[in-house]
Amino acid sequence: MTKEKYDYVIIGSGFGGSVSALRLAEKGYSVLVIEKGKWFKPKDFPKTNWNLKKWLWEPRLRLFGFFKMTYLNHVSILSGVGVGGGSLTYANTLPIPKKEFFTSGSWNGLNDWETELAPHYKEAYRMLGAEENPYFGPADHLIKDLSKDLKREDHFSTTKVAVHFGKPGEKVKDPYFNGEGPDRAACNYCGACMTGCRFNAKNTLDKNYLYFAQKLGVEIVAEHEVLDVLPKDENGSSGYEIYFKKSTSKFSKTRKVESKGVVFSGGVLGTVPLLLKLKQKKSLPNLSKMVGGNIRTNNESLLLITSTEKKSKDYSKGIAIGSILHIDKNSHLEPVRYGKGSGFFRTLTIPSVQHKYAIVRVLGVFGVLFSSPVQLFKTIFTKAYSKRTTVLLFMQTLDSTLRLKLGKVTQLKTEKESNEAPSGFIPEASKLAKLLGQKVKAIPFSNFADVLLGTPTTAHILGGAVMGKTKEEGVIDKNNKIYGYENMYVCDGSMISANPGVNPSLSITAISELAMSKIPTKQ
Repeated sequence: MTKEKYDYVIIGSGFGGSVSALRLAEKGYSVLVIEKGKWFKPKDFPKTNWNLKKWLWEPRLRLFGFFKMTYLNHVSILSGVGVGGGSLTYANTLPIPKKEFFTSGSWNGLNDWETELAPHYKEAYRMLGAEENPYFGPADHLIKDLSKDLKREDHFSTTKVAVHFGKPGEKVKDPYFNGEGPDRAACNYCGACMTGCRFNAKNTLDKNYLYFAQKLGVEIVAEHEVLDVLPKDENGSSGYEIYFKKSTSKFSKTRKVESKGVVFSGGVLGTVPLLLKLKQKKSLPNLSKMVGGNIRTNNESLLLITSTEKKSKDYSKGIAIGSILHIDKNSHLEPVRYGKGSGFFRTLTIPSVQHKYAIVRVLGVFGVLFSSPVQLFKTIFTKAYSKRTTVLLFMQTLDSTLRLKLGKVTQLKTEKESNEAPSGFIPEASKLAKLLGQKVKAIPFSNFADVLLGTPTTAHILGGAVMGKTKEEGVIDKNNKIYGYENMYVCDGSMISANPGVNPSLSITAISELAMSKIPTKQ
């Protein structure tokens, strides 16, 4: 950090923060990005997720990786931390949601979103280096076989992903930005996208948006966490003071920087708790009462099937998500893989049993032990867990919401907001897992919290600072500007105001592009 004053301070460096950094710098503004996580280069990523020190973010245990697991009373959340945010650990997948996303939720009617966002989706594709996956691994063929069984072959397709393809492992000059970007290497289909790409093939944000932002003078301070944001006057028209300190050290001095504007881009688990604290402590008393509301889980279900066939195929081969099957107008299924040796998740899963009552679910787990002891033993103790395992990501556009609040005992807690809280049990997902399990002699497994507590696990937590026509209906307006304050914006997953039903990274990027296009060039 070379200055004491900036035009904009951006809190977080994920998809929204990275877009904001580049576009504001292009418009002539001085920009500082404050990121809680660390910088990661390809050589810094772990070979497997058993290397918790390099993989997992849990500062209380002195673990400073890039993958975070958060367990709340209604949902378990998987997210990313580090310079580049979720792009470091996401599955590269870049789908555009169906029409229903643009015409539902709290942003419905504020704009013709599908038309307005179309050019920004196109630009997001260009910046993120979106390419069609050219390779199907065994897990993709498994889903393709399922599509035939369901007579949905026409609804099975490859994914568009942020990965450079070519001759596997071949190093090339920047293939995306006329040679002005960083050198790259072609994907070798190792399946380790989500434990960090060690081979320079994945188009993480530090290779596009942040790379060019830095070239324009944007400064990035990693391993620091924002504690307070204070407006210099009632609505921030005179600017803000931002206080922050080291996130990877227990003992560090609080630092201060001033700015004319602020962009909150820390993701749902960064932005929403911070806004709740700032409202509670009266730093930003004008914030809407909707802060923390309309939290969505993307109506997801994550199940795992581990082949116990004697000669099992290697399901770790390919990219993290290489294909997608549209089950019906509301539902999608994607096969997800981890690279060879990444078997940590076996410690967090148990046989998937669905029932209204917890005691029945617990008894059901023991029932699996007695009904399928050999399969269960082979699943738990296999030496090739990631090679034999396919994670099934099931998503729906059907909606249900929670409210995120500050807890007295725990840091955060959730409350039911809509009539039905998101459930760990989606019958369609369970049925598909059983069908696929039969094909590879596998018992469907789920996160232990899904089974014991009946709560879902999601890698796509959304909302908490949604759009609304008024301050009573939303935290931000249709241009992502926070109600009650000047030059203050939200650009991350917490702004998503309806259920996309597909991987949301592309939409976060496109909506942030639109928001930044509305900010005038510096005079």
